[in-house]
Amino acid sequence: MSEYIADLRKVVGHRTLMQVGAGVLVEDPSGRVLLELRGDTLNWAYPGGSTEIDERVEETARRELFEETGILAEKLELFCINSGPEVHFIYPNGDEVSNVEIVFLCRSYSGELRCQKGEVLDLRFFTPGEVKRILGTDIFPPVIPGLLKWMEERKIEGIKEIE
Repeated sequence: MSEYIADLRKVVGHRTLMQVGAGVLVEDPSGRVLLELRGDTLNWAYPGGSTEIDERVEETARRELFEETGILAEKLELFCINSGPEVHFIYPNGDEVSNVEIVFLCRSYSGELRCQKGEVLDLRFFTPGEVKRILGTDIFPPVIPGLLKWMEERKIEGIKEIE
């Protein structure tokens, strides 16, 4: 949780806050995408988090990606913007947010995968078939169906599906 959100929570408690954040879809050379198993909800999601005061969303995306995964983004491309009731969320502790989220695609990166203690339980690259199998069960952000469609439309050579 950002310092800004933590400070607001002291005043408003669990009431709904407007929250701006950034997420990153990391794609490996085989066309698989990186997802993390969240420690708070036990759902698979892409790395991301809240924007701090005066922080650029690109900086948020890079910071959150590194903090949660150990990956350094070398280049980010805008993937989509999420807002509306689909990204209204209630955290397990009762905190409620209405998100505006800018999601980036990262194909150029460096570093070695490592889970952020407590926040991230596992990190794994997924093929379209693997994403499809967990869709609707234990996957978190609403951008995932759009991600899956995008992955399938590109029909990347070399991806071996595990059915």
